[in-house]
Amino acid sequence: MASKQLPISVERIEKAILLVRGQKVILDKDLAVLYGVETRVLKQAVRRNRNRFPSDFMFELTKEENRSLRSQNVILEPGRYSKYLPFAFTEQGVAMLSSILNSERAIEVNIAIMRVFVRLREMMATHKELSLKLVELEERLEGHDEQIQNIFEAIRQLMTTPEPPRKRIYPVKLKMAA
Repeated sequence: MASKQLPISVERIEKAILLVRGQKVILDKDLAVLYGVETRVLKQAVRRNRNRFPSDFMFELTKEENRSLRSQNVILEPGRYSKYLPFAFTEQGVAMLSSILNSERAIEVNIAIMRVFVRLREMMATHKELSLKLVELEERLEGHDEQIQNIFEAIRQLMTTPEPPRKRIYPVKLKMAA
């Protein structure tokens, strides 16, 4: 099956991924937009299939978490926020959604979301490798600071032109002719 071009960009999906409770998640309202359904429809489908969403797949935000996320948004659009607490879906929860939202768009969006999660994991692994190499380099150079300073001091001393030695002038006794 040839994949159609989704109207949703990878950047849009990346922006929807948040870090909550130390996990990368996407909120129900953002998934609803991506899937092209109303948030209440998505939540109804999840509630009807609650046994497919254990706590490591999906959890409901606390009031404090929801307030914190809302305060991070500079502009609060009127009517945009539900009086109900949002669901947060982990990568596995998003994958499970494809089994209950049975539409062509849901399948395509899920594939795109899974690819973004994989890409983020790869980027994090790369950053972790770079971080480890930086720490290793710092450890190797530790203690070299003093040696490097000594080298610079020696170079500075070599670069300064020494003052020419001063000739000592001895008093000369003059003999006078008688």
